[in-house]
Amino acid sequence: MEQATPTQNTDFPLVYMKLAGILYLIIIVAGIYSEVFVRSSLYVVDNPAVTISNILTSMQLFRSGIFADSLMLLSDVAIAVLFYQIFKVVNKPLAQIAAAFRLTQAAILGLNLLFLVAVMLLLEGQAGYSHWEKETLNMITMLLFTMHSYGYDLGLLFFAISNIILGYLMISSVNFPSLLGYAIQLAGVVYLLGGYVRMLLPEVYPYFEAYYLIPFIAELGFALWLIVKGNTQMGTGEIND
Repeated sequence: MEQATPTQNTDFPLVYMKLAGILYLIIIVAGIYSEVFVRSSLYVVDNPAVTISNILTSMQLFRSGIFADSLMLLSDVAIAVLFYQIFKVVNKPLAQIAAAFRLTQAAILGLNLLFLVAVMLLLEGQAGYSHWEKETLNMITMLLFTMHSYGYDLGLLFFAISNIILGYLMISSVNFPSLLGYAIQLAGVVYLLGGYVRMLLPEVYPYFEAYYLIPFIAELGFALWLIVKGNTQMGTGEIND
């Protein structure tokens, strides 16, 4: 691919940038709420009895976490389309690939939510298994939580590739700071490594978790930059095949 001379485009979809920034903030807030303030406060590792008791006594909180996750995924689908519209002038095939990976992530995480819905139905006795022994109920509940956790990391593998490509598109465009593009790529690398460490080296994963601060800072900075710069007229840098 050969980089062409940047050209000016007065029709650059600045409104898409601002909307994408707002949606990105929704994704960040909803994701942190559901993971940190809901699941982390209810789920107790290796203690199914306490976990189940926490959920039963805070079922509305548990439901709100599922709602927040669904809101995050709906925003993710929309932002995938917006980013395609923004970056197709840089490199259309790569913008399509980035969107495809992001949409695949949303589909995986959407299906992954069914594990949490199953937990809710099981504990409320709506699944028809209220006659199960306590040990069986504990085992199934914790298994569903574990499957959801691994499913989340599986989705993040696709999100990681999307971010790495997105960062390249940002670096290649005169509309975005290169530093921000490199930060988004680094976030993608952290998600990619984190997903594989979780699946292949689970004993190492607790030591890796601190690195997720990097994606948080990078994505929050990106979201705020999109909102602030969304009203600023910019040129368009194009890359031709």
